Amino acid sequence: MSGAHGSGLLVAERGPLHDIAAHCKVVGAIAFIVAVISTPREQWWAFVLQATILLGVAAYARLPLGAIARRLTIELPFIAFALFMPLLGKEPKIDVFGLSLSQPGLWAAWSIVAKGTLGVATTIVLASTTPVPQLVAALERLYVPRTLTAIMAFMIRYGDVISGEMQRMRIARESRGDRARWLWHARAMASSAGALFVRSYERGERVYLAMESRGYTGSMPSLPHDEPPVRWFACMLPAATAGVAIFAWMVR
Repeated sequence: MSGAHGSGLLVAERGPLHDIAAHCKVVGAIAFIVAVISTPREQWWAFVLQATILLGVAAYARLPLGAIARRLTIELPFIAFALFMPLLGKEPKIDVFGLSLSQPGLWAAWSIVAKGTLGVATTIVLASTTPVPQLVAALERLYVPRTLTAIMAFMIRYGDVISGEMQRMRIARESRGDRARWLWHARAMASSAGALFVRSYERGERVYLAMESRGYTGSMPSLPHDEPPVRWFACMLPAATAGVAIFAWMVR
């Protein structure tokens, strides 16, 4: 599986969570995220408990916490956006280290950071323990429209192709002495991006014609594989998180 497209997300070392049916893990991840979103933002201890539960699942799956932390950097732009909310929010204001900050803005920023981090971490755990083909098959099993799953599969499959094309264009450009590192090189980078789009579009057309000539009818054939067992452990994570959310609402 290491050679499959999109396998860079999968952690090679197998753990107990790898052997659970993919559709069970997808349902469990969605239920966990819904429970986190439903948790009242004022009950900070509830998010601590939910994060502890998620860390326990990651440890049970034998996922390296360093790899999860590195992948969490994808949410840094959203955290940067949240940092401005206390400065631009409405009354009432409170003083924090000499700064006049909006109290509703602080709560909104905390909600985005806490719920967003837990949501992103959940998807990271799911992607780290489930191969991409199994994820697509799980969505089809959950009655997601075949058109959407086909688009998703091709997007993941040809993401590696486009990144490889970008790498070759970069090497060709740098071998001719062009190193686009400064602001005045933006025009050259824009031209490279346009050329990449045209080359990717033309390559996609050639691939599609080749697939049609081989009998492609709009959906990829299902490959035979051993179905992982359905285990109730996939329900424990959302059930515990939902219990924390319900208790947080009760003591609010």
